Amino acid sequence: MSQPFQDSRMVVPVGQLTTAARAQFIGRTYNHLMASIVAFTLVEYFLFTTGLAEQIAAVMLQGSWLLVLGAFVVVSWFASRVASTSESLTSQYLALGGFVVAEAIIFVPMLYLANQMAPGVITSAALVTLLGFGGLTAIAFTTRKDFSFLGGLLRWAFVVAIVAIIGSVLFGFELGTWFSVAMVGLAGAAILYDTSNVLHHYPEDRYVAASLQLFASVALMFWYVLRLFMASRD
Repeated sequence: MSQPFQDSRMVVPVGQLTTAARAQFIGRTYNHLMASIVAFTLVEYFLFTTGLAEQIAAVMLQGSWLLVLGAFVVVSWFASRVASTSESLTSQYLALGGFVVAEAIIFVPMLYLANQMAPGVITSAALVTLLGFGGLTAIAFTTRKDFSFLGGLLRWAFVVAIVAIIGSVLFGFELGTWFSVAMVGLAGAAILYDTSNVLHHYPEDRYVAASLQLFASVALMFWYVLRLFMASRD
């Protein structure tokens, strides 16, 4: 989740550009988002077909599963910071590539367990996530509403989520189905917020950073939708 850009340079937000310039920016952003999703899928395919996924899952699952959840939230937060501060296109590409690989590794234990417990559930969760993302994107595009007012609420909610995960690790209480439902809702709000920023606030040269931010929100939604599907199969 990024913040609307405020820069000391004379930066024109994409919302103030010509229709053609806005269309070009949006096209570049979503092309990079699709490329990121494909790259994520290819990394996972490589890890699972080579047997590396089983080894990674074994190592990561030796610790607390909730620590893996915490790592996911922290990496997503870090991606948000990179997306909101990177000015160099090269830095944006490095951040996007590194983030895709990091997310692919963090997802390994979840995908490994899902594949073992309920074959086919990964495809179902991916479809639901894409439908949810498509619906929320359509809302942002058709209403043209500026959802930047969600920024403070989202930052507060992410902090609460991290505190809840840390508390569950330290004190041993369970974060059940309702936590996953709340996180899916939070991811949905983040997608609205990020899409609004793409339409209104990003500078024209930040399309890679914009795609990184959208990818982070889509990954967050997929993570918790998959958890809900797995819980329903228990």
